Order: sequence, then C-alpha cells, then structure tokens
Amino acid sequence: MRLITIGNEALTVVISSQGAELQSIREADGTERLWQGDPAFWASRAPIMFPICGGLKEDAYELDGVRYEMPKHGFARKAEWTVEKAAADSAVFLLTQQHPGFPFQYELRAAYQVTEKTLSVTYTVTNRDARAFCFSIGSHEAWATPGGLERYTVEFEQPERLENYVLEGNLINHTPVIMAENAKELPLKTAYFAIDALVFPTLKSRSVILKNQLNAKKIKVDYEGMDVLMLWTKPGADYICIEPWCNAPDFVDADMQILHKPGVIRLAPAETAIRTHSMTFM
Repeated sequence: MRLITIGNEALTVVISSQGAELQSIREADGTERLWQGDPAFWASRAPIMFPICGGLKEDAYELDGVRYEMPKHGFARKAEWTVEKAAADSAVFLLTQQHPGFPFQYELRAAYQVTEKTLSVTYTVTNRDARAFCFSIGSHEAWATPGGLERYTVEFEQPERLENYVLEGNLINHTPVIMAENAKELPLKTAYFAIDALVFPTLKSRSVILKNQLNAKKIKVDYEGMDVLMLWTKPGADYICIEPWCNAPDFVDADMQILHKPGVIRLAPAETAIRTHSMTFM
C-alpha cells in the first residue's frame, strides 16, 4: 500500500493505493473535512463502488445466460491499485484486477485533481475484452460532521420532491416514502438512518451543499452524470456520506438481468465511459 499526497495552497489531499481511497482532505487552516474512519462506527473513509453500487438480489447478476456472483458495492474498494501518475496537484490510479463476478479485461482509472478549493474525481472505464460487459460506478465519501449530525443540512440545487426508496436489507421497495414536497433543504436527523441509508433515485438536482449551524464552512458536491444520490451514516457517528451513484440498489423483485437494471452502463469492446464528480470546500 502506498499513500499519495497531492494539493495546493488551499487543500492537502491524501489517497491510498488500497482501493484508491481518499484518506484525508485538509484545508490550509488545518481543518480536516473527511471522516477519519473510527472503527467503532465505520472504518472506511471514501470507498469506490465498482462494478456495482449497493446490493444485488441474491448478490448476483445474469449476463448472456451466465450467472455472476458479486458482493455489495463490488470489489474495487478492497483491491490494491497501481499508482499510474503522481504529480503535485493530481494523481491517477489504475485497476485491472479481475474477479469471479467480473471476469473481463478492462481498465479502471480514478483520477484525482486539485484546483483551487475543488477536488475532482474522474472514473474512466475502458473495455479491453472481446466481449461486452456491464458495470456501474459510484462514490462513498464520508464528510466529517463535528458538533453532531443534527447540526447539518443538505441543500439541493433545485426544489425537490424527496422520494426515499426504503431499503429492506440491501434491496429497495418500489413504493417510496415522501419525505418532503418542493424542498430545497433536508435538515439531517439521526432517526433517518435507524434502518440504513436514504436512497434518492429521482432527484432533479445534480449538486448538493452540506452546511452547518456552527460556522460558515460548506462542502458542495457536484455529480453530473450520476443519477442516484445516497445519504448514509451510522447513528452516533460524526459523519455523513454523500454518495453519487450511477445505479440504485436492486428492487426486491429484480429479475437479476443486469441489462434491465437502471443506471448500468453497457460497454462494447474498445469502448470507454467516463464519470466525474467534484467537491468544493467553502
């Protein structure tokens, strides 16, 4: 495992080659913005979800008549990535490792770039196989919430009908719980996470801002190209995960055909798909 540090005068960012996972995002005044992984609650910080986000029915999918076993959130977060590039303000990590549930030749790159007070993360997937395959990708950054979760609010880019598709285990129901109508903000409450995450697959917004009652510090998350937003924490912990995903968890009655799953990307041989999200610290 290697730790790579990038940054500028505003931000210092540390990334591990284990999972190509963010380890620290520190501002010039010393403020740590990323959750630091207390194992009493959740030891991770910002795992990458690939080649699936969330859970699949029976932890498996079918493609071209073949069944493939795939654990929740995929396998990339536990893999050792190659450091392909490391510069002062940017780094690129490469994953080509195969998995029994994803036995394809591919290249997945996670590129981190610091520009002023913004950290952008670009995922690039290229099919190097002779067969088409299907994948999805998403992020899972956990933002520190010192002072307690309930002093924080998520502000949406547009007024939203907040439709939360409730989780049953790793799967979701078809009928959402309507948390609010025409809402621009969601004040965070510990009770929301008593079961698990909030699953929002129908938002119009493609950016949100995390703000608090304690000071003027904010985090803006932009996620154009990702259609699902998840919010999650462990009750009692001082963090909130803001998670842009390409796909939602499977429905409880999913037919397990990966081509039928909303948000999944089909890549033909030699094709490339790119998804980017960014975090601006204010």
